[in-house]
Amino acid sequence: MRDFSADHRGLSINTATVRKQRGQDWPLLQILDACAARGIGAISPWRDQVQAAGLAATAAAVKAHGLALSGYCRGGMFTHTDPAGRQAARDDNRRALDEACTLNAPCLVLVVGGLPGALAGQAAHKDIAGARAQVSEGIAELLVDARERGMPLAIEPLHPMYAADRACINTLEQALDLCDALDPQRSGALGVAVDLYHVWWDPKLQAQIARAGAQRLLAFHVCDWLTPTTDLLNDRGMMGDGVIDIRQARGWVEANGFAGYSEVEIFSSANWWQRGGGEVLDTCIERHRRCV
Repeated sequence: MRDFSADHRGLSINTATVRKQRGQDWPLLQILDACAARGIGAISPWRDQVQAAGLAATAAAVKAHGLALSGYCRGGMFTHTDPAGRQAARDDNRRALDEACTLNAPCLVLVVGGLPGALAGQAAHKDIAGARAQVSEGIAELLVDARERGMPLAIEPLHPMYAADRACINTLEQALDLCDALDPQRSGALGVAVDLYHVWWDPKLQAQIARAGAQRLLAFHVCDWLTPTTDLLNDRGMMGDGVIDIRQARGWVEANGFAGYSEVEIFSSANWWQRGGGEVLDTCIERHRRCV
């Protein structure tokens, strides 16, 4: 297991972690400047932030600062109610692939979608098995495009509390079942993003990480689960402030061949998004050394 106690070479910042600075949007290009100034070597940007900054400008800034990417957030949202919705999802995912290629990302992270309409407040139906079938179909189609572009896809299972509205793939086991069905040759084109906020509780986590192996372990996201938590979406904790044994989990992924970045991804509307961005980044560096 790598020793991160003396430096932060293994740290990546998911740019959602600092998308707000004292409650106001912090522009992506300024985030990249601040990361580079602190010797942070990698980022994982969100598509809306890239769109606001401009894809070409973002790519140029990434190159100028010598930054790597640990992933690109996000593709997915495959579920639909009609052919037009299916086509819209496919078109958007192709755009996401092209953006990921322009930014030289190592993978496109997929949040697969839940019951269609649920995220907007009204689910079109209650057929979660049907939604999962649409997810499988959507990933199979996108995998063809991904192979053509040489851009791996990383399925991110989300906590079961998000099964209805954001992702009906909720365990690492489910995600790996999809990988095995759609990419049985373990080609490297399809794998998983292990986000500890979503999977830390799973009694099968260690076994499923071993099942994934180096070919399937495409991304590793860290933060902490607070007790009590005040918001199931936007109250993630800074590493060391909650109940997740982060170092143990990193040991598991590294023992099974993962050698990438530990990507800090924190949504925190009442705490970290209310602080200065520089303070948040400095805290990420300190906690990465001490707790990751």
